Amino acid sequence: MAQTASAYYGAFELKRSYQRNMMMGTGFAAALTAFLILTVWLYNVITYDEMEVRNVVRIRTIADLGAPPSLTAKPPQVDIAKPNVAAPKIGIPTPVADDEVVDEDIVIASREELQEINAPVLSGADGSGSELIIDIPEDDYMPSPDEFVPVEEIPVQIYEEIPEYPRLAQEGGFTGWVKIQAFVDKSGNVKKAQSVQTNRPNMGFEDAAIKAAYKCKYRPAIQNGNPIGLWIEYKIDFVL
Repeated sequence: MAQTASAYYGAFELKRSYQRNMMMGTGFAAALTAFLILTVWLYNVITYDEMEVRNVVRIRTIADLGAPPSLTAKPPQVDIAKPNVAAPKIGIPTPVADDEVVDEDIVIASREELQEINAPVLSGADGSGSELIIDIPEDDYMPSPDEFVPVEEIPVQIYEEIPEYPRLAQEGGFTGWVKIQAFVDKSGNVKKAQSVQTNRPNMGFEDAAIKAAYKCKYRPAIQNGNPIGLWIEYKIDFVL
């Protein structure tokens, strides 16, 4: 029984034939590839349509280029047919009697009159119209905080109001800081103040800093030798 099992172990008959089968498969694949390549080549040869070349001019030297065209010669004129459009018919004016002629005087409006004509009109509740006039005093004009305003000198603080320490933060032993934006008018007074950033919100630091900012005094900004209003930004530290 042991001899019979060892005789069939490993299938030696398959090992003897696998090389032959491998060669046959490789040869078949190579023949198929060569057949496809040959078929494509024959198809291109049969369907190739040689392009006919005419009027071939070979230039070997500069002399073969010939003389350049004349700059004084006029280009050939091309006749363009005129459009077939009928001429307009012009009527003959009919004379009228002198008493039927209306003499109209044409008046050209001046610039001031045109402004009055083009001025917008607001209708009130009673239907009456009123002219819209925009007149903003220069002292009331306030640019936005992010608007760039060129100046020669920025505002300089001449009096600083120390903010009152918030009671809640003081009792809890909290410290903090607040960034304030303030608009200093041309008189050196703070016209508007606002908080832009703080590290401890809702602790009273912002309100105390804004309240103190309105009491500060400044030397105003200078532009072309004249004082103007300008936004400034600074930081207030609250330390126990």
